[in-house]
Amino acid sequence: MMQSHSTQIPDRPDFVVEDLRAPEGVDLDVELGLFRRIMEREAVRKALVIVILIAAWEIYTTIGSVNPLLFPSFTSTFAALIDVTLSGEIFVKAWFSFRILFFGYPLGIALAAILVILASASRLGRDFLSLITSIFQPLPAIALLPLATLWFGFGEPSLVFVTIHSIVWAVSLSTLAGFGAVGRTLVMVGENYGVSGLGLMRLVLVPAALPSILTGLRIGWAFAWRTLIGAELIFGAVSGAGGLGAMVFENSDWLRTDRVFATMVVIIMVGLVIENLIFVNIEKRTVRRWGTQS
Repeated sequence: MMQSHSTQIPDRPDFVVEDLRAPEGVDLDVELGLFRRIMEREAVRKALVIVILIAAWEIYTTIGSVNPLLFPSFTSTFAALIDVTLSGEIFVKAWFSFRILFFGYPLGIALAAILVILASASRLGRDFLSLITSIFQPLPAIALLPLATLWFGFGEPSLVFVTIHSIVWAVSLSTLAGFGAVGRTLVMVGENYGVSGLGLMRLVLVPAALPSILTGLRIGWAFAWRTLIGAELIFGAVSGAGGLGAMVFENSDWLRTDRVFATMVVIIMVGLVIENLIFVNIEKRTVRRWGTQS
């Protein structure tokens, strides 16, 4: 005959500590040194990495006697950057690229939002988004540029088209994955408050899935920027017009390698500014502040 054994958890008496003191011999008021306090700042550490990379670049091109037509030094690149800045050429080209991006990025996000709403509303919509994403996501946007020029000609609409294509699938997938990760309990709480449909999406799903949505927006922005620069490289070679990508092609065609490097530095700096000033601040004011960051 089997005997049942019940395990009793012993009661642990409560106690209250009235006076908390630091352990003897431990100094809690140790002041960090100046170097340690400076290095605690993330911006300082990143700036230090950039300085090291620039120093390595200058040392390599100076000591290694590298042909400046192949790999110019940092100082000649910086001089070329000052030159194109003072002439205003870099601002004209950058504005051309920004104008395409400012137009294509919101359109890509709007199209992705429509697809996600359809996918959230019905199973057929979800299957449609899943299938169409599987078809077009692996297709590089730059591969559509010849087709876009046939449809829209050698103009800005072709660049906008490939920019939208590079954004919409990344944002759609991340947003839909974020919606799918929202707990059923949270959704039921919203339903108990009487919200449904688009209201449920706006008040419950979007805030809960915001980390995934932000990730999709970041990936979409990076894809769009790279695609736009790549498309402008081809576009500039054919039509002689364009933004920063076309400027890279024009200068490489004239063997002005220092200007090619200077333009690439601007392209990188734009990416760093967008990432660190816009997306990081949005993340700090939303998902980190609300504690929804995974």
